[in-house]
Amino acid sequence: MHHAQIAQRAFNTPLMVEPAKALAFLSGLGPRITGQEITFEGVDLPAGDVERADLSARASLFGNDLAQRHQQGGTQPYALIDGIAVIGIAGTLVHRGAWIGQSSGLTSYEGIAAQLQAALGDPAVRGIALDIDSFGGEVAGAFDLADRIRAARAHKPVHAFVSEHALSAGYVLASQADRIILPRTGAVGSIGVVALHADMSGALDQKGVAVTLIHAGAHKVDANPYQPLPEAVRDQMQRELEVVRFLFAETVAAGRGDRLTHAAALATEAAVFRGAHAIAAGLADDLADPVTAFRAFAAATHSTSPTSRKDPMMTTTPTETPNPVPVVTPVVTPPAAAAAPTAPEPPIAVPTPDAATMTVDAVRAEAAEVTQVCAQAARLGVAIDAADAVTRGLKPEALRARVLADLAARSDAAGIIATAPAAAPPKDSPIIDAARKAASDAKR
Repeated sequence: MHHAQIAQRAFNTPLMVEPAKALAFLSGLGPRITGQEITFEGVDLPAGDVERADLSARASLFGNDLAQRHQQGGTQPYALIDGIAVIGIAGTLVHRGAWIGQSSGLTSYEGIAAQLQAALGDPAVRGIALDIDSFGGEVAGAFDLADRIRAARAHKPVHAFVSEHALSAGYVLASQADRIILPRTGAVGSIGVVALHADMSGALDQKGVAVTLIHAGAHKVDANPYQPLPEAVRDQMQRELEVVRFLFAETVAAGRGDRLTHAAALATEAAVFRGAHAIAAGLADDLADPVTAFRAFAAATHSTSPTSRKDPMMTTTPTETPNPVPVVTPVVTPPAAAAAPTAPEPPIAVPTPDAATMTVDAVRAEAAEVTQVCAQAARLGVAIDAADAVTRGLKPEALRARVLADLAARSDAAGIIATAPAAAPPKDSPIIDAARKAASDAKR
């Protein structure tokens, strides 16, 4: 077994997985990774099952060879039942898994995407059923697949049948369906992120082993397993997890619309909801036996044409859904007359009336850029609440100006590296341009 690769995926990286499942996995497999028994601070955990992977079949992240091979053999890469393509999403969800299926205990994001693509292009498919039983998995790849599932709704109906769990990354995918159906004991939610760090320094000391880390770059060995986790590194990891949680809630809101808003998703604080409580909280739509609900879904699609929705072309760009993310334009009250501020501060731009007409894609792209700016600001020691910034409709340019003002006051503006929008041509960051101009004016 490839312990090094497993360790890289399990430690020091954000995971959207139900905590008990993650700890059970490490309880069983951790000793084989580290070579000795491991302990968990503040956690009493019974022994768990060890999940094993079968990497026999493969799929490409960029192509759809999997579907083509099946088509050449006269089959489909999914179960086709009464005109419904059934795509299984079970076990631990992983990125770049090369189409490992649920029988292995792992399901890969690109494998799900390949099946989705094939189902959209198959004229015999009238609808798509996501058969979900997962405690979650890796952050990498989850949001991109969620966008693809949401885009598929514009072409064919997509229902998520939860039996029995759709937690963390599993819920990211379920939330993008037109409807979520779960049984009375079904569980959904866990809208949060977790990261694990292994401290092997004590065990190495007992064995008389000293590890010397020779590195270039102050942060090159952050969160390494041979030293206790420094408080500053822990804080940085916490900030990064908060950013991912923000994106998690944003993605859920894009799929659920007014049934579960961004603020409501964050307010769950990663709680798990079961049965009727999940429906009351807006995390699911129907309470039913999955088999009965599936039959009803298949019967309903008989009355509609497979081509009644848009042409089944798969894209990786999110499209507008029947429940788009509401765009709120804050009401700005002019401040009362007051004394001049002691130090100049760049004004914070507010949304213009045109913001109400922005597309969902534009809102999501701007929110993602705002989140990037906030994450970079945190690395430079400037605290900006990303969720608050998006809620208030603050623009990335205004946030960069705020960061510049803060760092300029500490004579540290030259250390900023800003992220320009992906669609823009390569150019210097506006923050760096402003910093250079300020430095030039100061010399005069």
